[in-house]
Amino acid sequence: MSETVLEAPQQANPQSGLGTFERYLSVWVALCIVVGIALGHLTPGGFARIAAIEFAHVNLIVAVLVWLMIVPMLLKIDFAALASVRQHWRGIGVTLFVNWAVKPFSMALLGAIFIGGLFAQWLPAEEIHSYMAGLILLAAAPCTAMVFVWSNLCEGEPHFTLSQVALNDLIMVFAFAPLVALLLGVASISVPWDTLLLSVALYIVLPVIVAQLLRRLLIRRGGDALQRTLRILQPLSLGALLCTLVLLFGFQGEAILARPLIIALLAVPILFQVYLNAGLAYWLSKRFGVAWCVAAPAALIGASNFFELAVAAAISLFGLDSGAALATVVGVLVEVPVMLSIVALVKRTRPWYERRLPGQGRCDATGDL
Repeated sequence: MSETVLEAPQQANPQSGLGTFERYLSVWVALCIVVGIALGHLTPGGFARIAAIEFAHVNLIVAVLVWLMIVPMLLKIDFAALASVRQHWRGIGVTLFVNWAVKPFSMALLGAIFIGGLFAQWLPAEEIHSYMAGLILLAAAPCTAMVFVWSNLCEGEPHFTLSQVALNDLIMVFAFAPLVALLLGVASISVPWDTLLLSVALYIVLPVIVAQLLRRLLIRRGGDALQRTLRILQPLSLGALLCTLVLLFGFQGEAILARPLIIALLAVPILFQVYLNAGLAYWLSKRFGVAWCVAAPAALIGASNFFELAVAAAISLFGLDSGAALATVVGVLVEVPVMLSIVALVKRTRPWYERRLPGQGRCDATGDL
């Protein structure tokens, strides 16, 4: 996505907001749905040949597209920012708790309530477990680079946002596979450990290493080499995302045409989860005396998902034409409008949040009250 790069705290730059193209991401996603379904209906043989291009259950075409999505985002992350984690320990603690102790488990619960229970009669019985798996994958991956945009739009503290994103990425390297395996097991879904570990290596570990090596190389060149590279890669990243969606909906087209209600039903637990975790992070921040400029991005980090990773993992684990892949794509569809609504809510409630003793509620050097 198009965000201005945030350097390490000592090099912090102002963040930019959403560009015109990114602002209408949900529109482009909707168009990809239409194009993908149409192409899948008109040329099913072509999509079947694409699906056959795989190695060790990983589709090579999708793997290339996912790398084009993920690496430019990880290139923005400066792990040197972890040195400033202690400056914002309260806000960091809140988001870590919500991201890793609440969000994945709440999504598993909401998936069981809505997909496995209330909506089961309107969904294909053979795909219900797959839909729930996709929702779990979506919630188990905290958002990375896109959070920089949301933080900027709500005037969040940039050093906190950068350090929290860097910490989440580091944790994800070690925690994503065990957490997903645990929750899929609880949901009685078979866990292909070899494919799950391969997905973590292919879509988390290797991209992080490549992105950080490339980042260091560009910084050594001096000037604005990093920013120039990102300006080139950002449109490529978004284009890769949209191409991936066309492929996904090309494979899902027949099922969607037969049951157009599926997308709306899958969106319900995602919406509940996003607003629940944003509200929890915002409330906990207030309870623990975190300044608003940290609490606002904390709410957004607590709510948003790394949907690019979720899509890639769902495809690797369950296939391009699976219900899990479709469920993760619904997360892409709702991401922008939902997160913009949370930005509006935290900005509108700022007077309530800062209704404390005189002089409190504003950011000091550490971002605490």
